[in-house]
Amino acid sequence: MAEISVVNMKREQVASIDLPDGAYDYPTKRHLLYEAVRHYLACGRRGTHKAKNRVDVRGGGRKPWRQKGTGRSRHGSIRSPLWRSGGVAHGPLPRDYSYRFPKQARRRALASALSDKRREGALLVIDELQLDTPKTKALAGFVRDGLGLKGKTLLVYDGENGNLELASRNHPALAAVRALQLHAFHVLDCETLVMSRAAAEQLGEVLSR
Repeated sequence: MAEISVVNMKREQVASIDLPDGAYDYPTKRHLLYEAVRHYLACGRRGTHKAKNRVDVRGGGRKPWRQKGTGRSRHGSIRSPLWRSGGVAHGPLPRDYSYRFPKQARRRALASALSDKRREGALLVIDELQLDTPKTKALAGFVRDGLGLKGKTLLVYDGENGNLELASRNHPALAAVRALQLHAFHVLDCETLVMSRAAAEQLGEVLSR
């Protein structure tokens, strides 16, 4: 079991908890982290890119000149890709970039990312992660002044926490996500990971299966 200290809102240690090694002391799997990030970014692509081919471009229904006898090359349409304002040859078409990534591999990638944060000393477990007001200034003050953290910070909570969700929306260096929606990409994208005790235990239970 991995022993992790639990602090309060003023970063004073109040307890310590034992969490499963399968979630917080897992070996670093760089290939799984790479695949997890690649899958996350691929699923986030809209895939709405579209270029007009010679069928979509307006005009070009009449043959520009006769086939023979003009001394010029043979053309059947002024909207050929060879012409200015013509269609695009082999251009991008709308498509779905998402693909299946096995659940067990996704869990192992998250466990690897969490374990790396713990080994680096960038994982902070807090006894209760609550905010009285949905104000970005209040959240920034709690993270910067109360916890003394700098840089990009990710807050992980369990259940519903409306004030925390609203307060973290409009800050470039602060983000909040539910425990069961946490992805390895989120962990790798932040400098410091702050988790509520309930969220840490919940993730430990899921990832150690």
